[in-house]
Amino acid sequence: MPSKLDQLKAMTTVVADTGDMDAIRRFGAVDATTNPSLILKAARMHNYEHLLDETILWGRSRNHLTSEITDRLALRFGLELAKIVPSRVSTEVDADLSFNTEGTITKAGQIITEYEKLGLNHKRILIKIAATWEGIRAAEILQREGIDCNMTLVFSLTQAAACADAGAFLISPFVGRILDWYSKAEGKSYTAETDPGVLSVRQIYNYYKAHQIETVIMGASFRNQGEIEALAGCDRLTISPQLLEELSKDMGDLPRRLDPKVAMAPESAKLSFDEKTFRFMMNEDAMATEKLAEGIRVFARDLRGLRELVSKRLLEAA
Repeated sequence: MPSKLDQLKAMTTVVADTGDMDAIRRFGAVDATTNPSLILKAARMHNYEHLLDETILWGRSRNHLTSEITDRLALRFGLELAKIVPSRVSTEVDADLSFNTEGTITKAGQIITEYEKLGLNHKRILIKIAATWEGIRAAEILQREGIDCNMTLVFSLTQAAACADAGAFLISPFVGRILDWYSKAEGKSYTAETDPGVLSVRQIYNYYKAHQIETVIMGASFRNQGEIEALAGCDRLTISPQLLEELSKDMGDLPRRLDPKVAMAPESAKLSFDEKTFRFMMNEDAMATEKLAEGIRVFARDLRGLRELVSKRLLEAA
């Protein structure tokens, strides 16, 4: 029998949730997705020190600012990942632009322009944007301009429905972080079948398929193999190297758990939000509100960490 990873690939597009290129090669992921946390981790690895060194030299030769060099480093990682995966690479807009629609649009345009200067076509790029109201509005405009967006930090059907209404190419619901919140808030343990993160993605999946929404659902942020198995059949799943390794060594049977054929009858009417309704619905969902804010803070912190690393290396190279 093939491994559970091979069985998963037969029903779900597997995406590598890492900046570690060796891991992506080893597990044969179709897409790759990064964020400031993953790039910071990868930049500190010996295998990728040359990318950091080359980017520092590039920045020094042109007297670029630390922020510009950090942006270039993210692009270099994205470019290298694109050489490995056959499909898409997600690159994130700065977390400190999460509540700035115009700033997000401008930054997305800069990312696309710089990638194309480096020879990577924009059709192979997903611009990763936090699923705030402002981020969703930015994605709506970018999608009309032909720039596909990956809406990250999705914790609720409210966010998912608003992203779909805006025509976003893809959403990333964060399974494990939802589990973290409920485990702490309720002091309970969960099985894969009762896991609140799994149930949230299933709800979004059924809503999308019932209403024939084309936005891709990519489950993310997994804490254990059971969560992944419980979402087998989801459009895409972005998985860490550790869990990819576990799946590759497991030779058990992996049944399909999500199937568009079983979501034909809508459970609810199709949702549409204006700003006031969206913000109120988010306010009513303590978990989604808290985890979205926390996620933005974490990405902003690690972006600062990446800039500090670049700044330190600039001083050492002086």
